[in-house]
Amino acid sequence: MDISIFLTSGMAILIGLFVGMLMGALPGLGLMLAISLLLPLSYNMEALPSILMLLGVYQGAEYGGSISAILLGIPGTAMAAATQLDGQPFAQNKSPGKALAYSLTASTIGGLFGGLVLIFLSKPLTAFALKLGEPEYFMLGVIGLLAVAALGSADSVKASISIILGLMAATVGIDMFTGMPRFTGGVLAMSDGINIIALVVALFAFTEIFSMISGDLNKKRKLLSKELKVKLSFKELREVAKPIGIGSLMGAVVGIIPGLGSNASSWFAYMAAKKTAKDPLSFGKGNPDGIAAPESANNATVGGALLPLLTLGIPGSASIAIIAGAFIIHGIQPGPQVLKNNPELINAIFIGFMFTTVGMYIMGKFMTSLFARILVLRESFLVPAILVFSLIGVYTSQNSHFDLWLALVLGVIAYVLRLLDFSVAYFILAFVLCPIIETSMRRMIILAQGDISFYFGRPIFVVLAAVVAVILLVALKNTLKDRKLAKLTHRREAEGESVHQ
Repeated sequence: MDISIFLTSGMAILIGLFVGMLMGALPGLGLMLAISLLLPLSYNMEALPSILMLLGVYQGAEYGGSISAILLGIPGTAMAAATQLDGQPFAQNKSPGKALAYSLTASTIGGLFGGLVLIFLSKPLTAFALKLGEPEYFMLGVIGLLAVAALGSADSVKASISIILGLMAATVGIDMFTGMPRFTGGVLAMSDGINIIALVVALFAFTEIFSMISGDLNKKRKLLSKELKVKLSFKELREVAKPIGIGSLMGAVVGIIPGLGSNASSWFAYMAAKKTAKDPLSFGKGNPDGIAAPESANNATVGGALLPLLTLGIPGSASIAIIAGAFIIHGIQPGPQVLKNNPELINAIFIGFMFTTVGMYIMGKFMTSLFARILVLRESFLVPAILVFSLIGVYTSQNSHFDLWLALVLGVIAYVLRLLDFSVAYFILAFVLCPIIETSMRRMIILAQGDISFYFGRPIFVVLAAVVAVILLVALKNTLKDRKLAKLTHRREAEGESVHQ
């Protein structure tokens, strides 16, 4: 590897880790905002540093969310909600620095385990992916979207609407099959489709700005600042080895499944650690196992979620979908061909991923106290900083004033959808998956000459179709169950009111 690329990649990793930890630690900001702020920077960088920078953001934010969860009792990210249950009591009753040390060490071990899963399973999964054709890729894309709607949301209807809107947005631009413009409104700047950087900044940065403006900008939090030295002895590490192992394994497996992600894996790991603990009643009262299990899980999920992107071209989470945008910006289409056509890049990403995890530990060890003190910043300082970085990022991506107006309009729409509890994360996931789904579907129809029953003679296609059917049946069953429960609750409330009258 060229020494300049090595140095640039190292600097990119440090920037990504710093921004990820900072945004993860500040409640309300989090991972998606951190990635959306740095994605524009990747436009003018080479492929490897830009991808490693975003992976650094991902890893850093996964740990950073635990800082505010432990010190303030406010999870900086949704993934840190499980950590807060035991992290805050441990910090209050024993040592905040020790609680952070459990979180940092578990996050590092989980991240390294996820990296090993990524390295050792990528070639076997790629070999399998090379056997797939257009119909199988179409079904994989559909499975990814259905899994998100059915498994990743409490409200499958709103999740489905968010996904449909994302698919519609992705069809804007020139049709690659016919060469005709679609949904451009006669605007020449829309011929290449919606700029993914403008879209990501609008969905996550601008919506967060609007949300902060609508609240109390002078809000200041109280910080539990005593004893912030992040240090863990070997004996203490050995005592939490079991929950770390459980969390790492569960996080990597869950990460591979589209639609679940770090939020689910952290809760799964927490519950598994509680069930296998010698003293499950101590959970929620400051048990270090309750810190180690979810933290190792959410960082192991990063490597797991990256695996289907590199081998199948299917992002395992909305965050990975944005990172896929960095590949696309540099003319690299994620999928089985990327390991064949760009082996040096992929190997460098694997190595860089492990360095990113180690870098997270070093930075967390020496800078956690700084991130902790930044927690008391008023939001009136954060809003202008986020706005300036967002505007610069959108404009410099294509030097276009149109993208600034587009981002503003999309940001207002996204904020309204967010208030109505629609998911912008599912929107962006659908936006990234749409080209794969549409292209594969149209090619398979052309190859089959309109008779898709031809593909039911392909075993893998039949298996994937069966998976789609199962997901739909589970979603239907859950929807009917929720409606039945809602009707029963409404009936009981009505009966209670009539008795009271």
